[in-house]
Amino acid sequence: MKYRLISLPIILLSHIPLRIMYVISDCIFYLLYYVIRYRREITRKNLVGSFPEKSEKEIKQIEKKFYRFFTDNIVESCRMISISKEEISRRIKFTNIDTINDILRSGKSISLYIGHYGNWEWVSSMPLHIDKCAVATQIYQKLRNKNMSRLIMYSRERMGAKSVEMRKTARYVHETISNNIVSIVGYIADQSPRKRDVSHFIPFLNRQAPVLVGTEKITKHYKLEAWFLKVSRVKRGYYEAEFIQLHENPSELPDFKLTEMYYNKLEQIIKEVPELYLWTHNRFKHAIELDKPLSE
Repeated sequence: MKYRLISLPIILLSHIPLRIMYVISDCIFYLLYYVIRYRREITRKNLVGSFPEKSEKEIKQIEKKFYRFFTDNIVESCRMISISKEEISRRIKFTNIDTINDILRSGKSISLYIGHYGNWEWVSSMPLHIDKCAVATQIYQKLRNKNMSRLIMYSRERMGAKSVEMRKTARYVHETISNNIVSIVGYIADQSPRKRDVSHFIPFLNRQAPVLVGTEKITKHYKLEAWFLKVSRVKRGYYEAEFIQLHENPSELPDFKLTEMYYNKLEQIIKEVPELYLWTHNRFKHAIELDKPLSE
């Protein structure tokens, strides 16, 4: 019952126009940043470790910009629950979409690498622009809170996307390939693996970061196309999502190379506009400083 009481205000909030929601966002920013100091310690540690060349003043500037974007992202994600197809199509544009549709129409399926960068929740509107010959799918990690999990799934599937739980990914891709179903599957691939699941490290933001390699294994095994989605913020409430090819034939790459290419691309865009990355996440809890050997 208490979870339903949490969900109801979010649903009601989603019907408020964004221009008003941004006023709410400004209030939430003040509360989270100055009063509650939500995950300030983790955020500062992540930023300092990622940008050792920056001064304390520069780090604080990025930190404050991030929290302002973070609270905007919260209300924008709420708005996704009730936003119209017309409005979301105005607010996030997908570039190179014609190239993607040509690939899908040719019968090839695509693995789409995404990061916790920009507004990844609004990316779920991509099916509005994908050719009807293909199924647009997003991989998700199930939440403990069942009501919140259902609410998020509802939000992400409103525009036509199919959601598949992470542990069922390989089976799902196998079934689509076996049944000649063309798909574009989105993976938010920069999540940190559990310590017992760590098997490979890749240089990322001045550290040896443990990485998930399941997306690469699936992509190479089924000879899928590999693309990266760069989500840029044009201005408050407006985004551009650009499809960038990671490699024309991933199955020919040596092990872990595709994952490395993804992290290189993600690091590049983070360094361009660092405040759009999710710094409150304890991404580097199992990471190793870049200048230390992995055996230590």
